[in-house]
Amino acid sequence: MMKKVEAIIKPFKMDEVREALSDVGITGMTVTEVKGFGRQKGHTELYRGAEYVVDFLPKIKLEIIVAAEQLDSCLDTLINAAGTGKIGDGKIFVTDVEKIIRIRTGEMDKDAI
Repeated sequence: MMKKVEAIIKPFKMDEVREALSDVGITGMTVTEVKGFGRQKGHTELYRGAEYVVDFLPKIKLEIIVAAEQLDSCLDTLINAAGTGKIGDGKIFVTDVEKIIRIRTGEMDKDAI
């Protein structure tokens, strides 16, 4: 079984997370710049003398596909590398992946990771 790990992290943690994942043998991932908020709820900024609310904060979304046996290592690494102990550190979501196909070669599932 394969797992999809989606992690929403603070942007300044990206390099540290990528290096830590690489150190445990996880090198393939998709990275997207996203915006969102949870308990952090955004903040107020001053621009040209006017106050306005920034509802959505910049975040990085990582999408990583791993074999089930790599999952615990991946999660531990993400938590340790992305965490600051402060609000807004992010979230991790894990879902099952039914099938993967590498378009170029036709390889499937674990061979296509």
